[in-house]
Amino acid sequence: MTKMLVEHQEPEDAETRRAIKPVICYPTDTLPPADLAGYQVARKHLTCTSTLRIPPREARSFTVPAGTFFRIVSVEGPQVGDLNLFNQHNLQERFYAGKTRALHGTHLSTGDRLWSTFPYLRPLATITCDTLDWYGFDADGGSVHDVIGTRCDPYTHRLLSGQDYDHCCHSNLYQVVRQTSHLPDPQAEQLVHDVLNVFMCTGFTRDTHQYFMKASPVRPGDYLEFFAEVDLLGVLSACPGGDCSSEHSSDLATCYPLEVQLLQPEPGILKDWRSPEVSGYHHPD
Repeated sequence: MTKMLVEHQEPEDAETRRAIKPVICYPTDTLPPADLAGYQVARKHLTCTSTLRIPPREARSFTVPAGTFFRIVSVEGPQVGDLNLFNQHNLQERFYAGKTRALHGTHLSTGDRLWSTFPYLRPLATITCDTLDWYGFDADGGSVHDVIGTRCDPYTHRLLSGQDYDHCCHSNLYQVVRQTSHLPDPQAEQLVHDVLNVFMCTGFTRDTHQYFMKASPVRPGDYLEFFAEVDLLGVLSACPGGDCSSEHSSDLATCYPLEVQLLQPEPGILKDWRSPEVSGYHHPD
């Protein structure tokens, strides 16, 4: 596959046009700052209140009270997870991967926030620790915890292969959202949204600029930790691609469980913290 079909000759000033310097679309200097210093103090005194095991190729839901922490943990072997997040009390307010990507970049780590959909646009969660932050970007341009990929799904699988495969992350997430929300089809499926690809190592190829995946560097004991800015409903799928080193959705890939740990800080240690308000923007009359 080539980058694109070129049918027209370059103009004489082509290089001048290409040399124009880029402008950052969304400068983040004025973003409401996360209290990372306060979170780091609080996370030194955490008590694990419960754990949830996500079986390989399946999904489960969990709730996290505002003002507490949760971790997604690698427990047995390298495994990628697809995460959806919702306001527990209003499922229409859910994670907005596209806006999060526009604000924080293609891959997330400590200090980045997971923003919610319009018209709310506020942080649902803040990443407070990432044991894979050492990875950075590799020689292929790959990094971990991306907000590029949409989630593996049966529709694209059928489009590309002509076959049906129902253990895709979209299907896993959809089944759990349907059970949790008690909504009928298709409303429940429409709540499933683009994910944070936890532990997944991805990027874009330099020649064709296609989305690629490679073996995740995650190992048992690694985790990605979040602070819940609002009462959260999380839905996590242990991807049927395993560590995504070979196939995206498959019964052949070696898959492992993931674990979600809910963590409570000491009472009063975040006494000045408040949930962020929803966007103050109002439609004109």
